[in-house]
Amino acid sequence: IAITTGAPAGIGPEIIEKALRSGELPAGFEFQVIGNREAGTPGQPDQRSARAALDALHEASDRLNRDECHAVVTGPVSKQQLQSVGFPFPGQTEFFAHAAGIEEVAMCLTGRTLTVALATVHTALANVPKELSTEGITRTGLLLAAFLQRRNIARPRIAVAGLNPHAGEGGAFGDEESSIIAPAIERLNQTDVGIFFGPEVPDAVFRDAAHGRFDAVLAMYHDQGLIPLKLLDFDTAVNVTLGLPKPRTSPDHGTAFGIAGKGVADPSSMIHAIRLACELA
Repeated sequence: IAITTGAPAGIGPEIIEKALRSGELPAGFEFQVIGNREAGTPGQPDQRSARAALDALHEASDRLNRDECHAVVTGPVSKQQLQSVGFPFPGQTEFFAHAAGIEEVAMCLTGRTLTVALATVHTALANVPKELSTEGITRTGLLLAAFLQRRNIARPRIAVAGLNPHAGEGGAFGDEESSIIAPAIERLNQTDVGIFFGPEVPDAVFRDAAHGRFDAVLAMYHDQGLIPLKLLDFDTAVNVTLGLPKPRTSPDHGTAFGIAGKGVADPSSMIHAIRLACELA
């Protein structure tokens, strides 16, 4: 299992070290840390630390493509810092999809309480309605169902959230539910990979999922899905890229430059990310 340090000026190196010493990782795996943790001062990101983070990503993707590792766990990075040294992608999800030559991927976060996949990811909120499509929602739903089946849920129950308040209230607050989302749910239920429900009212569906009515929620945009997940599962949630040939996971949090180097960073999400990578591998 390859583990990238992420931004050396952030908490990545610290939480990786704590995770490897935690005694909570499964036996029978070899862990290889990729990246120069000395390339930067904790809490003071600069061009040098950004380049080191980018170099680690390239090395990890190369190892995956050469079959030199079975999965990769990525430490937290600053997208702004990466882009300052020529990183052309919105995030690590898109980077690994491009490196693998895969177009159909999706971002999913899974914790003890919730599992959430996103129909759109790193896009401005104003652009979400324009980027939503029946085809894209269908594709993400299939990837999410396959992920849940891989985790031994034979016939997953997946709620598909609406986009608008009250799931559009019959068209009073928007028609994306009837014109885009409902047709995707109909297509998904024709595939027999799981049972898809919706469009569900966004402000209630996560409570229902947390209480066990659904195995996962397919959210329409980034914060719709990640706010409830991070509220309930911040310390245990893992980011996993669905659709790649080999597993890629990551903690659900960022670089936390403000506490880097102080020895107080919580490694829980990194531990869960490594454990999930091992499980999927």
